[in-house]
Amino acid sequence: MVSKNISYKEATHSTTAKRLGIDNTPDAEQFSNMIYVAENVFQPVREHFGVPIYVSSFFRSEALNSAIRGSSSSTHMKGEAMDLDADVFGKVTNAEIFHYIKDNLEFDQLIWEFGTDTEPAWVHVSLSKGTNRNQILVAKKVEGKTVYEFYNE
Repeated sequence: MVSKNISYKEATHSTTAKRLGIDNTPDAEQFSNMIYVAENVFQPVREHFGVPIYVSSFFRSEALNSAIRGSSSSTHMKGEAMDLDADVFGKVTNAEIFHYIKDNLEFDQLIWEFGTDTEPAWVHVSLSKGTNRNQILVAKKVEGKTVYEFYNE
């Protein structure tokens, strides 16, 4: 288990990795980072809302990150980031998760990923054991490219 409510299998699962035969196994440092993120971000969110929260992406090996065309500096590769998508279970909204994290938890980056002005498609959150920027962004597609803007309340 990575935390009380996230299994190792869930945290490392990737359909793309399975399909392409990519090893998505974290090393000891990456796994330690995953535990830190799970205990300090995911578990407080899960316990606050009291309902299952879907983790759509957590750890990504370098090979997997490359295969999905993720950012070359993605903190998913360090085990320091996760994507949460509450819509899967429908008990809480992604916006509620975003605002709870923003108002109550420490984080490095919190990103309102695509979606609409009232509901993100999913929430990206990262946390480092070191210094955290508490940076809040909104990801949008502009002319087919992802653009990040600072979040304005």
